Amino acid sequence: MPLGVRIFLVYFLFVGLAGWFVLSTVMDEIRPGVRQSTEETLVDTANLLAEILRDEVKAGTLGQGRLHEALEAYGRRKPQASIWGLTKAEVNHRIYVTDDKGIVLLDSTGLAVGQDYSRWNDVLLTLRGQYGARSTREDPEDPDSSVMYVAAPIRDGQQIIGVVSVAKPNRTLQPYIERSQTRLGWLGAGLIALGLLIGAALSWWLSAALGKLTRYAQAVSEGQRAEAPNVRGGELRQLAVAVERMRTELEGKAYVERYVHTLTHELKSPLAAIRGAAELLDGDMPAEQRQRFVANIQQESARLQNLIERLLHLAQVEQRQGLEERVAVPLAALVDELLQAQQARITAANLQIEQALPTGIELRGERFLLRQALANLLDNALDFTPPGGLIRIAAERQGERIVLRLFNQGEAIPDYALARLTERFYSLPRPNGGRKSTGLGLNFVQEVVDLHGGELQIGNVEGGVEVRLTLPV
Repeated sequence: MPLGVRIFLVYFLFVGLAGWFVLSTVMDEIRPGVRQSTEETLVDTANLLAEILRDEVKAGTLGQGRLHEALEAYGRRKPQASIWGLTKAEVNHRIYVTDDKGIVLLDSTGLAVGQDYSRWNDVLLTLRGQYGARSTREDPEDPDSSVMYVAAPIRDGQQIIGVVSVAKPNRTLQPYIERSQTRLGWLGAGLIALGLLIGAALSWWLSAALGKLTRYAQAVSEGQRAEAPNVRGGELRQLAVAVERMRTELEGKAYVERYVHTLTHELKSPLAAIRGAAELLDGDMPAEQRQRFVANIQQESARLQNLIERLLHLAQVEQRQGLEERVAVPLAALVDELLQAQQARITAANLQIEQALPTGIELRGERFLLRQALANLLDNALDFTPPGGLIRIAAERQGERIVLRLFNQGEAIPDYALARLTERFYSLPRPNGGRKSTGLGLNFVQEVVDLHGGELQIGNVEGGVEVRLTLPV
């Protein structure tokens, strides 16, 4: 299972359980919270009524006043109040008053006058000087039928002369409880969903970052040219930098070791020729023979210099992971520049040059590298084209790519050599004298093409050899 998926599952489990626990706890607290708030209001109401009714209870005139009619009128009121989107269409308080024995003197419903309520906790505890409250079901089988009763003492000085109780059915609170639970449920579900989305995004980002680092490490281990991934984030960024630094140091060490070994091997032959010629020049010999050995030393020295320069160019390209710039390079003008530089060789060999390069075609990349690559291809074509032969350069745009074809008339490349032409230090003998080149030119071209995201193909065609260079626009 991918690491990102595992992280998300752990996050999902944690957020889901935490969200469920918090939401369940809050849901369970809504009902008692609403009832506690209602009870606090009932306490205030009961104590207010106790002060209002004190004089009438003390005088024994409670049943003779207009309070009974007022309570009946109160019960018939239709407030039509909109409370947080819910309409309150009727009043729901029940109020009754008892004497100091618990006998009901007044009841807003008119049902309990004269009854003994001294056994009910609201009256019993209040008459004892304690806080009196109770919750009683109107239907013993229905838990939602309970009614809250809160009482307050009616005092004459320090003496309790009666009790006033205010009742509120819990069913009248249920719409507000359900509304709060519904809103909280949606809000909680939304927050959990948002948390999961954030967790999914975080897991995806972490998985993507680790995937970039993994692919980069695999590419480096396979010897591919790859740029260090751009990873954001403290530790991941530090890891990417550390991997890149390790790659650079390891590649640099291996690169130096490989090139020292290769350079040592390639320098043996020209150095041996120079040393042999120098030893022979120590002795007496005819001037003509001496001149031949001096020319041999000059030729081998030039070969050494050419080898070193090409190795330096190749080393610069092979160590790079990407282009330093991408500029528009007009192809026709670049080829004209290269042909002008080789004009002396073209004229001396009486070669025919054909160009079919549209003026509007442009390559995009590093001009120096593209120039060096095309110069190597043209140099190879000049070496293998017989005197009076034909070199043809053509280009065309195919969709989002530009295809450059360089044809030179000459002998076909042997089949065994076709697959090795871009190998370092592999070279075929030139037709004029059988000498070999450094074997670095086509390897350099391949590296430049890879840097530009293109493709190099070399093959035999009718009448000669064609190099096909494909580069993205």
